[in-house]
Order: sequence, then C-alpha cells, then structure tokens
Amino acid sequence: MTKETILVVDDEKEIRDLITIYLKNEGYEVLQASDGEEGLLLLKQHKVHLIVLDIMMPHVDGIQMCRKVREIAEMPIIMLSAKTQDMDKIVGLTMGADDYVTKPFNPLELIARIKSQLRRYLKMSSAEIQDAHEIEIGDMRINIATHEIAVAGQKVKLTPREFSILELLARNQGIVMSAQQIYERVWQEEAFQSDNTVMVHIRKIRERIESNPRNPQYIKTVWGVGYKIEKDH
Repeated sequence: MTKETILVVDDEKEIRDLITIYLKNEGYEVLQASDGEEGLLLLKQHKVHLIVLDIMMPHVDGIQMCRKVREIAEMPIIMLSAKTQDMDKIVGLTMGADDYVTKPFNPLELIARIKSQLRRYLKMSSAEIQDAHEIEIGDMRINIATHEIAVAGQKVKLTPREFSILELLARNQGIVMSAQQIYERVWQEEAFQSDNTVMVHIRKIRERIESNPRNPQYIKTVWGVGYKIEKDH
C-alpha cells in the first residue's frame, strides 16, 4: 500500500527533524526543505499529499510558496508560525492554506491536524477519480474504465460499438447528436448513409437498457435531428 508523502518546509533543522520523527512513526514518507525555493523544487520531483509550511523563512518565505503552490496544486497546506497575531493567520489562510498552527506546538496536535486534512483530501480525490470513470444517469451507471453497465443494479452487456455510442451520448448529456455525428465519432470514418446503421445500434442499446424500448427513458429521439440523453436525468 502506497504511503502518503508529507513535505516539511522550515528553515529550522531541529523542527524539521522533530516533525519528521513523528510522521515516520505514523508510517508517512517525509521530504524536507529548508526554504520555499527548495520546497517548490521537491514538489516538481515528487508526488506530495500534504505540506507543512513555515511562514518566516529566508529567500522564498511560506506565504510566497503557498501562493505558488496554489497556482499548480490542491493538496492541503498547514502553516507554521511563531507569530500569534490574527492578521498572520488571516493572510496565510487567504493565500490558500488549509490550517494554521503556532509555534511552539504540540507535535501530537500537529499530527492530528495532518491526519484530519489528509482524510478530507484523499476522500475528495477518490470521489473525483470515481466521477471521472463513472457516469450516473438515473438508475443507470456506466463505468468507463471497466466498460460495465448496470441498470437498477442489474448488469447489462453491450458490444464495444454499442458501449461507445452510449458513452458518447452520456458524456454529451443535453446535446442532440445526429446519426452522422455519432457514426463519425464512434466508427472513426466519414459517414455515408449512416442513419440506418446508427438507428439499428440505438435500437439494440434500448432493448438492453430500457424497461420499455418503445417509450425510452434514457436515449431520446429528436425527430429529424438525432439522439440525446437528457441532462440532469
């Protein structure tokens, strides 16, 4: 199982080492940087799941690094600062930080904050991955990665060509696509009298996914134009 990687950016080696010890005891991989410039370089070289970032550092400070990170990535950032003024906290969070811990800090509290932010981040990332690979339309679920389809919990088998047509319409919900457009996108060749070919495939898809193919719930015919799956089904 892949361990999450934490990047600790602080110009004080003792603090970096202290945080690293606690993180490694929890099973995390740890990268260390002594300033924002080094931290940004490590981000380009490694997959990082969370950043512990000191505000007051030479060269590129924590606020500058946080701003630059937010231009390219969304992993959680926990800011560290010896200052306790509310303004510092507001500035850090405004720049894109997710949490804020003041020095001196209890290492166990910091670990608890890290775990909390990671749980939220990994849950969101997992949902995004699922959304990217699965389309849900009413009672129908289309898994793009595995080419599996289920309607009301029952698995449905389609040919590769039929699946491609369904996927195309599902990815373009609310858009009417002509038989010619469908043919050229799915068959990857110029359409010549393609209406009947597409119509036959649509009929076969409906026979498998519709409870009543004569009154389709999913794939609608727009007479004289083409076919579509309604948006927000």
